[in-house]
Amino acid sequence: MSNNTWKKVVASLSRLGLYDVPHANQVASESVHGTCLAAEWKGCSVCLEENRLCKCGGGGGGGGVGVVDHEGGHHLKSDSSFAHSVINMVGMLIGLGQLSTPYALETGGWCTSFILIALGATCAYTAHLLGRCLDRSSKSSKTYQDIGDQAFGPKGRLIASTFIYLEIFLALVGYTISLSDNLSVVFSGARLTSPHWLRLSTPQLLTLMAVVVALPSLWLRDLSSISFLSFGGILMSMLIFATVCFTAVFGGVKADKYIPAVRLRNVPGISGLYIFSYTGHIVFPNIYTAMKDPSKFTKVSITSFTLVTALYTALAFIGAKLFGPTVNSQITLSMPRHLVTTKIALWATVLTPMTKYALEFAPFAIQLEHSLPHSMSARARTVIRGTIGSLFLLVILCLALTVPYFGDVLSLTGSLISVSICLVFPCAFYLKICWAEVSRPAVALNAVIIGVGIVFTVVGTVSSAAALVRSVQRGHSI
Repeated sequence: MSNNTWKKVVASLSRLGLYDVPHANQVASESVHGTCLAAEWKGCSVCLEENRLCKCGGGGGGGGVGVVDHEGGHHLKSDSSFAHSVINMVGMLIGLGQLSTPYALETGGWCTSFILIALGATCAYTAHLLGRCLDRSSKSSKTYQDIGDQAFGPKGRLIASTFIYLEIFLALVGYTISLSDNLSVVFSGARLTSPHWLRLSTPQLLTLMAVVVALPSLWLRDLSSISFLSFGGILMSMLIFATVCFTAVFGGVKADKYIPAVRLRNVPGISGLYIFSYTGHIVFPNIYTAMKDPSKFTKVSITSFTLVTALYTALAFIGAKLFGPTVNSQITLSMPRHLVTTKIALWATVLTPMTKYALEFAPFAIQLEHSLPHSMSARARTVIRGTIGSLFLLVILCLALTVPYFGDVLSLTGSLISVSICLVFPCAFYLKICWAEVSRPAVALNAVIIGVGIVFTVVGTVSSAAALVRSVQRGHSI
């Protein structure tokens, strides 16, 4: 399908309200482990189809309220329905973390499913808190960083931005490790020889080739030309879940493996895996801002986290019961190799990272372009953006090939970064911004969440870092 044909199809879907296209000069917010969920910038249908900046004032079609972007760019159309917002939030939350929930449950014991459920409920509550912060200043605050700035000034913005970019970076490392692991299974019979100076194994060469294929997407300045990748990411995630369920029902594998009640020594590490699965708060302000009726944001959060928590819990028990102690940190690597559904799951897991690189890099790229001189030509900006993006991806590739331990990396990311973004920061922002109207029970509840989050961060980071070091040592001793 040609690029022009694709744009016409997307424009038609957008007019029907079935798909949203990131506009060319949109300030994007990407999810860190699954979905491009940018703020829903909409122009009129003609501008969308012609892929140019909309200057039509009210936009075409739809009766949403126009809001001017704080960067002075496009008008934001706040016309997402309740169902549309739920689909966006669910699609954003389901991502890389779902691969590891069966491993986390089997490693920690079935009692840790209560931790998974409790974290889902708590993250829904902290999403509600972000909505409350936006209620107080919806005109000046449109992003997670804006809320940090509103609460604690420039330092709050800096800390929020630092954690967001760290999480994106580490999530991309996790995606690349997943890409490498699953590629080596898909092409298990392949034998490739690298130049002597490279000294790369066949799986490493395959990963390098896949990353090189994805590199050109980092040179694109027009985000609308890659907007379909976000939908592809959602589709791949749902496909993986469906194939695991199919294996349980029709795959000839008995779901009769024993799951221990609890393994206390493993709880800190697997808690990081659980919290990583719920990371998505950095784009919730965009969902709030895009809603036709923001007063329903809390209901959207509760509905979305209920659905996602149910999916994660079901997947965790299915995978753990199917494969028991042999379950891999990526469920796709444990599925029977001879099944067609396994091949579908493996390819879906391979394609998912390749749909993420450009989308996840977008926040870095946009921030970079804003820092460049306005007098610089578009071609020079593209060259700088593409060059830095390519170097950035090669650094991620080198790190992923050096530390190819998927479960440990995700656990460390969850404990070190995600706990703060999902639990600690929203509570701190809320208490600072809305202090005058917060009741004593609410203060106590938020203080408890902050305290528990800090404990999770310290204990989980130490545990997951130690596990990662042990994995690296074992790898070097082989």
